[in-house]
Amino acid sequence: MLRIIHRGGLSYVNINMSIERFMINQHQRAFKEEAEKSNKDLGKRPDWLKVRLPIGENFSDVKNLMRRQKLNTVCEEAKCPNISECWNHRTATFMILGDTCTRSCGFCNIKVGIPNELDIEEPKRVVESVVELNLRHVVITSVNRDELKDGGSTIFKECVRLIREQKPDCTVEILIPDFKGDEEAFKIIMQNPPDILNHNMETVPRLYHAVRPQAKYERSLELIKWFKSKGLKTKSGIMVGIGEKPEEVLELMKDLVAHGCDILTIGQYLQPTKMHLPVDRFVTPDEFKMYKEEGLKIGFKIVESSPLVRSSYHADEHARAIFDAN
Repeated sequence: MLRIIHRGGLSYVNINMSIERFMINQHQRAFKEEAEKSNKDLGKRPDWLKVRLPIGENFSDVKNLMRRQKLNTVCEEAKCPNISECWNHRTATFMILGDTCTRSCGFCNIKVGIPNELDIEEPKRVVESVVELNLRHVVITSVNRDELKDGGSTIFKECVRLIREQKPDCTVEILIPDFKGDEEAFKIIMQNPPDILNHNMETVPRLYHAVRPQAKYERSLELIKWFKSKGLKTKSGIMVGIGEKPEEVLELMKDLVAHGCDILTIGQYLQPTKMHLPVDRFVTPDEFKMYKEEGLKIGFKIVESSPLVRSSYHADEHARAIFDAN
């Protein structure tokens, strides 16, 4: 028997106690249907979007470590195209606070539903993995946990604290949700601050209703500004090819610089499943090059812009570059 549950504007189907997303919200559905009607057939993916199969001894080592420690990685959950390259370099982006998100972003492949109980032992397992991999730089991200009073910020703080204690030579980057703009959650993060504070804008404001329906463009900008005012290096990332126009991307970039963002990543949106928002176009390498050139001109310290770039791609190199420059 199917039981439909309605929460926060979303519909879920409960099958044998398992809660999974049943459908995207009405705004996303309407946007998706309209985009699919108007989109021409894009054909096969161009050569610049082809990636190697995930193989290699280091790849297997990292995968086995994650399974042994019962940890999630955004590399797997989001079907990152760079998983082979990164894992073979023994780097990974840890995803904390479970594997189920409370938001229904139209681009994201992470499971949506009612999360399990918070795992307070998770930070200890994260730092054990950081030590075993002997990382020089670690990226920690999370699902959204809007049902928690602190949004999960305490778990972020504890991860950073333990890494500082047990692997002090490792720089720490955290890719955080917006915590609904709650400054109390921001203050918890600052009790054990990271070296780099990352928060992704994801797309231009015109598309937020479909791409990030529970987020607010200005709220995300203010988050970056708040942490920059506390002295942190700041970073953000966006996708292109999801329906934006180049001039909108350039305006977004100016907004980020005006709010104190140091590092920007830009990559091609790829549709994870047919349920997600469609790809509008395959952005050319020349356009990615233009974004990088313009970004450096207007004040970003680092811009990583190419088709397969994702938020934590080359994050270790970015950390070395931005701190060595000071």
